[in-house]
Amino acid sequence: MELADALARRRMVRRYDPDAPVPADAVEAVVAAALRAPSAGFTQGVSLLVLDAPQDVRRFWSATVLRGDDPPHPPQGVPVAGAPETRPGASNRWLDGMRTAPVLVLVLTDREAYLDRYAEPDKGWTDRDEGRWSAPYWFVDAGMAAMAMLLRAVDLGLGACFFGVPPERADAVHAAFGVPADQLGVGVVSLGHAPATGERGSRGSPARRPRKPAAEVVHRGRW
Repeated sequence: MELADALARRRMVRRYDPDAPVPADAVEAVVAAALRAPSAGFTQGVSLLVLDAPQDVRRFWSATVLRGDDPPHPPQGVPVAGAPETRPGASNRWLDGMRTAPVLVLVLTDREAYLDRYAEPDKGWTDRDEGRWSAPYWFVDAGMAAMAMLLRAVDLGLGACFFGVPPERADAVHAAFGVPADQLGVGVVSLGHAPATGERGSRGSPARRPRKPAAEVVHRGRW
């Protein structure tokens, strides 16, 4: 598929065909795309945790369910694994749809690796002060890796969605899969085949908010 076509066709798919597994080679191709994303200083501090076994996918959703002592999300929520409120046994259209994804890829990043890398002689910084950074590139690189996966999924004819984990459940997810504490969870890419009907699950924000015209967001020469 041409890149322009992949960009035009990319959508956040929030429901998947439970009877259409994702071939292992397709999963590997999506993961390989993330490894080709840009990396500041070639730090390569972004890591992926691939969950493609049914029991592991179930364990993820179990770890992200809000407990009784967790603060609830706002009514409209945010695109996170526990949105808007998912107490044990709770259900909502977003969650019901996302739970049909046969593959989840957790995107993690190592802030310390970036601070260490830019304190090396060839970068010229003699300390690890985060104030030197115009933006936290450990998150920027993670976003680039996620976008590369989303586009490769479209190229392979798959549906995909990027979403986050509720902050109050991040430790539970780490514990469930033995993720080291220095790995910062950035989000999750779900993969699967969209249903044949074209239904992508719950309607996202684009269904409620118009796309801004290019002239409003693209500035040329000066603001």
